[in-house]
Amino acid sequence: MLNRRALEIQAQHYDQYQPEEHQIWQILYERQMKILPNRADDAFFEGIRLTGFEPHRIPNFAQVNANLKKITGWEIVIVAGLIDNDIFFDHLKNRRFPATTWIRKMEEIDYLEEPDMFHDVFGHVPILSHPDFCNFLIELSRIALKHIGSEEAIEYVSRLYWYTVEFGLIQTAEGLRIYGAGILSSPGESVYALESDKPQRLPYEVQRIMDTPYIKDRFQEQYFVIESYQALFESIPEIEATLDKMLVRG
Repeated sequence: MLNRRALEIQAQHYDQYQPEEHQIWQILYERQMKILPNRADDAFFEGIRLTGFEPHRIPNFAQVNANLKKITGWEIVIVAGLIDNDIFFDHLKNRRFPATTWIRKMEEIDYLEEPDMFHDVFGHVPILSHPDFCNFLIELSRIALKHIGSEEAIEYVSRLYWYTVEFGLIQTAEGLRIYGAGILSSPGESVYALESDKPQRLPYEVQRIMDTPYIKDRFQEQYFVIESYQALFESIPEIEATLDKMLVRG
């Protein structure tokens, strides 16, 4: 059973942010916005515009939600930190993106173990303005909830989430671009993912992704490239069929 208290929308307490916290947001925001042109997908920059992000201040979730709901019906909901899989995927299935409200300290500006608001909001929220991407996220969450009692199934779904939503690349007419939030919010990986000769950049392939454990403590060794967000969404039946086959395989 879901913890209903964890599903409640909490307050951001926007007026309690200190000047230094807004300054940290600005440093992180401006650094990424210098790095990401010609690296991030156009959908990300369009999402920045549509959601109303500004460089000099932390986003006010109430304002962002008002903008986002008009576009795709999504909203940010506040969580204290990492949450259980059932709660996480229930939020996503119902067009709610869980995000923290705390931002890293100045001394942590270049490295942080646990995702903070900058990762959650700057990295994830702009792309939630794209309908096909949102529909993929909803359907992937539906699949996860269908198998929530199976650790094996959730591991496979988590790999799909990791190599798309967090660390996905997209092939565009202008070249290879970033759409994954884990890359978009990282200055080092934004360059590494596209320009280093170390990682593999592979076509999006459901079974191969399910067979690929993800990496949390260093840059990725493999990135998977989608052709479009529509194609990503249209892979949902293949994901369901492959997952069923993988679970039978054991």
